[in-house]
Amino acid sequence: MNLTDYKIKLKEQGLKVTPQRLAVLEAVNALHDHPTADEVISFIRKMYPNVATGTVYKTLETLVGKGMITRLKTDRDIMRYDGVTELHHHLYCKDSGQIKDYSDDELNRILKNYFKKNKIKRFKIEEINLQITGRFKDKSKKEVEL
Repeated sequence: MNLTDYKIKLKEQGLKVTPQRLAVLEAVNALHDHPTADEVISFIRKMYPNVATGTVYKTLETLVGKGMITRLKTDRDIMRYDGVTELHHHLYCKDSGQIKDYSDDELNRILKNYFKKNKIKRFKIEEINLQITGRFKDKSKKEVEL
């Protein structure tokens, strides 16, 4: 995405286009590996050294509230942010805390069909996304896949 795309998205969501919002969107999308708020702040401060920490946190929450980015919580209670809003899942490494996007159309169909047939009483599903937890294999150790 580029600056023009961010401006259009902000306007579509009824948000005022501000330098802070543009900077946060750019940071979340440039830092592909689901950055923390601190990583977003560090990225932004390279261009805007005086940006307030509170402003970045408030902007992140505003963008999450409007569905422009998503928030993920790791098993270590660390909040991370994702600029990819299309349907996808996450691979979470227990060792490193690293999160990678995972897309699979067949899995999406299976989940959708399963919950279509097996409705949960008194609960309306709005979105299904999985966090698949495991460990990324170190290729240098030549581990054998099962």
